[in-house]
Amino acid sequence: MTGNGEPPEASQAFYVYCIAAAGAAAEIAVDSLPGAIEDDTAIELIPVDSLTAVVSRVPLVSYAEENLTQNLTDATWTAVRAMRHQQVVEHFSRRISVVPLRFGTIYLELAGVERMLTERKQELTEIIDRLRGCEEWGINLYSDRKALTAVIDSLSPRLRELNEQVATASPGQSYLLKKKTETLRADECRRELQRITSEVDDSLRQFCEDARRLRVLKVEATEYGELTVKFAFLIKRNSFEEFRAAAERLARKHEKIGVRLELTGPWPAYNFTSE
Repeated sequence: MTGNGEPPEASQAFYVYCIAAAGAAAEIAVDSLPGAIEDDTAIELIPVDSLTAVVSRVPLVSYAEENLTQNLTDATWTAVRAMRHQQVVEHFSRRISVVPLRFGTIYLELAGVERMLTERKQELTEIIDRLRGCEEWGINLYSDRKALTAVIDSLSPRLRELNEQVATASPGQSYLLKKKTETLRADECRRELQRITSEVDDSLRQFCEDARRLRVLKVEATEYGELTVKFAFLIKRNSFEEFRAAAERLARKHEKIGVRLELTGPWPAYNFTSE
């Protein structure tokens, strides 16, 4: 969690939200800044040459490594501070290009922040340049298995052929063929979802600078069905309307078979940095 391994020599550490170009960050009005991760502290900029770190000071009693690890077991404490972290990063990312840092990035000394900016200057500058003028948007793909299963026979030539065999088979053969049909139906539903996923990926990549397929950590059942696939797209702001129109066309195309596309964002570009 900490940015260096040195022992704390003061009562405060530096919590780092994101990295930005120094000139661009300095132009953001101080009075428009959101609250920091802890009450009674302010957002500060630590510039080194062409880069600046967006930081605030935090008490070591809460943020030294062992103490932070303990506090993170408190769901309420974590949720409040994760929200504040996100608000600060979003505030800057909506206005300028930033490299967003993960929740819980701590440096024990000012010198540690400055050393990080110096040692990683080229890497961080390249990321900022690549993200300039871009936003991260997400596409979540949900599937209603019941709705898809109800129509999959009409979509699959293999199932249509098997159903024709069932209709003309003897009672004994019919029973076995129906069991085979049930298995094939589940397989064909998976194939159709894979096909739609590839179509969404291929179609929307045309309108973005980069794309990532994200891990779905667990099956999430929602009112729209199961969350099946998550994508992140890095999009130039001036290309977003084309991207959204393409996403809406895909959503209309597949909604009748129980597949729903959800557009989320804009987000800080966490999925397109090395952080």
